[in-house]
Amino acid sequence: MLSGYELFAGGVESLDYEVIENYAYREEQAQRSKFWVPYYVMLKWLFSLLIGVGTGLAAIFINLAVENFSGWKYAATFAIIQHSYFVGFFVYIVFNLALVFSSVYIVTNFAPAAAGSGIPEIKGVDTHGILLFRTLVGKIFGSIGSVGGGLALGKEGPLVHTGACIASLLGQGGSAKYHLSSRWVRIFESDRDRRDLVTCGCAAGVAAAFRAPVGGVLFALEEVTSWWRSHLMWRVFFTSAVVAVVVRSAMNWCKSGKCGHFGSGGFIIWDISGGQEDYSYQELLPMAIIGVIGGFLGALFNQLTLYITKWRRTYLHKKGKRVKIFEACLISLVTSTISFVLPLMRKCSSCPQLETNSGIECPRPPGTDGNFVNFYCSKDNEYNDLATIFFNTQDDAIRNLFSAKTFHEYSAQSLITFLVMFYSLAVVTFGTAVPAGQFVPGIMIGSTYGRLVGMFVVKFYKKLNVEEGTYALLGAASFLGGSMRMTVSLCVIMVEITNNLKLLPLIMLVLLISKAVGDFFNEGLYEVQAQLRGIPLLDSRPKQVMRNMSAKDACKNQKVVSLPRVSRIVDIISVLRSNKHNGFPVVDRGQNGESLVIGLILRSHLLVLLQSKVDFQNSPFPCGPGILNRHNTSDFVKPASSKGKSIDDIHLTEDELGLYLDLAPFLNPSPYIVPEDMSLAKVYNLFRQLGLRHIFVVPRPSRVVGLITRQDLLLEENGNNVTTELQSTSVRGQLNGKMLSGSTHLGHPLLDSIVVEE
Repeated sequence: MLSGYELFAGGVESLDYEVIENYAYREEQAQRSKFWVPYYVMLKWLFSLLIGVGTGLAAIFINLAVENFSGWKYAATFAIIQHSYFVGFFVYIVFNLALVFSSVYIVTNFAPAAAGSGIPEIKGVDTHGILLFRTLVGKIFGSIGSVGGGLALGKEGPLVHTGACIASLLGQGGSAKYHLSSRWVRIFESDRDRRDLVTCGCAAGVAAAFRAPVGGVLFALEEVTSWWRSHLMWRVFFTSAVVAVVVRSAMNWCKSGKCGHFGSGGFIIWDISGGQEDYSYQELLPMAIIGVIGGFLGALFNQLTLYITKWRRTYLHKKGKRVKIFEACLISLVTSTISFVLPLMRKCSSCPQLETNSGIECPRPPGTDGNFVNFYCSKDNEYNDLATIFFNTQDDAIRNLFSAKTFHEYSAQSLITFLVMFYSLAVVTFGTAVPAGQFVPGIMIGSTYGRLVGMFVVKFYKKLNVEEGTYALLGAASFLGGSMRMTVSLCVIMVEITNNLKLLPLIMLVLLISKAVGDFFNEGLYEVQAQLRGIPLLDSRPKQVMRNMSAKDACKNQKVVSLPRVSRIVDIISVLRSNKHNGFPVVDRGQNGESLVIGLILRSHLLVLLQSKVDFQNSPFPCGPGILNRHNTSDFVKPASSKGKSIDDIHLTEDELGLYLDLAPFLNPSPYIVPEDMSLAKVYNLFRQLGLRHIFVVPRPSRVVGLITRQDLLLEENGNNVTTELQSTSVRGQLNGKMLSGSTHLGHPLLDSIVVEE
């Protein structure tokens, strides 16, 4: 048996955790479908609406909290430094330290699964605790503390995780542990439906984080799912659109001044539509260089975070919660000290001549957002360019770096200083026990060296209408492409958050170059982190060596552990205790006494049967067909807590251990199988694209009972009857022609015909 793992949010119809797939179950589902299908469809769309509204409200709460905490912090600091820089420095450190401490304390003591961005776990398998209610609470309040506390982290990755948690909780009817559940919404017993909801939640998180609804849909398609369906796309699109409406409504409400210190940051949109209108072919070379720099720095970032995270997990985090709290607080102290002290070491510059209609003041009023910060300057008409980046929220700092009509605002020395320090802080901070996203820090890093290249282009091509902010945007796209290796979704997100469609070809150029350079060195950030955490995340394509291997080679060192159709309880207990497999073949004796595989039964289903005890029998003979009526299909649904039952939770008496259990009514009689000599690369593609957990490897000798082609799978309705029948394929002499007509792939990319074997 070739064992593997299911891609969590892949949404595959044929699996459903291999739910009981016998004839009685199919008949029951057929009767229910007449009445329940319209109801289910309506509820799916209703839940998509609720996911969008919930994720949008969570994003509004996080943004308002971060902006207000940051506003209070900067307003108090700027007011105090008018009298004493030392006291202002102390208040600044204490404010940041209190916020970071609240974040790390919530995560370590209440919601350990809320640490990190959560995207690698969402992309991979269903990790324990990753979608619980306490994880949602820890993610929201932990993000407020870590981002508001000035750490080199972002809130965008955690927002994706937040959307997934909201979707999962809605799908399971709430949280039973905290008495926040409702039975009337607990209708999605299919694991496929729950995964679809999580996919909608991930897209909603991206749409809420960047105000990029189309980018959210493409993110779900490119990064989250392994198998995409058209009706899922419409629901994801609808959810993202709902988020956009909710966030836009909140922004319009905040314009009236009802949101406290909420400034122009928070809900990200860095409008650079008033920047560079056109570009010359002479600029393509420096833009390509930006892509190369982004690919190299992104790959280096992935490798450094991998090494540091390994060291943390091996030597530091094993020492307990106190060490995690001390580490986060120490990094907060270092970050606050660097962001406050480094601007003090820079000389202030005189304010440049600005256009009257640019809307930019120099210097800006103390404690407000904008360019040209007057920090430790002796004259009123001077500003500190390094403080313009350091002494701002990350959103406002990026807006300053992207801003147009601000030539010579930054010196090369200040940009290089910020790049080195912030890059180092981002590497060290990523992996601490706080909610951490890398989208916005990556944009800050990329926009810094992008603006440096723009300054060089301005000096070198003096006659061109070049905007440094345009190059800052391209640098941000290049670093994200070199680190996260996203292409289509990232390109659309960058266009949506900058409101400038003219830059689309340039963003595509730097993304392609940075991804190609980054792929030369290592894998993407999420893949690296998933590998480090032991998440079995499959690559999009098989490795080259698999083309020279067969399915038998992959499982030749495995010992197949099977169960007879009627098994003794003590034998089942022994198999479950001695093996960690999630699925077991069930065998029965044929007419000639040979062993025949009759299906697959899951470990979770065995635990349910052992705990219920209602199916135990005294005789070692098969039971009757009505045994399935003792259970509901919901009994076998995996709990949303992702933990499920354990063999240690099963307590049986000596008499019960001697009884028998007939497994036939509860197994999947038609698991996926492949011949032993099939190329492992083909098996890999089948395994990943269908989101499977198990594939049986069977011997090659078999008898063909039929052959299914694409034409056989075209169904027709027979009049008013709800049943369907296959189109006629009486002319079997044309089968070869059908098999060779696979040049137009209308269905699955792997299959043009299927041989049905006995």
